[in-house]
Amino acid sequence: MGMSSNDGGLMSSAGLVRYFDAEDRNAIRIDPKTVVAFGMLFGVLVILLNVV
Repeated sequence: MGMSSNDGGLMSSAGLVRYFDAEDRNAIRIDPKTVVAFGMLFGVLVILLNVV
């Protein structure tokens, strides 16, 4: 039991790290605060429409 089995976890995830690390210049970039603000406004709109 001197040698441990290597399941290749680090090597198999290397491609994913490279994929997610790549920046696409044509991608749409939205600030997370903007997404939260639109979500809250949409929630308030739904609540107001249910009251009426």
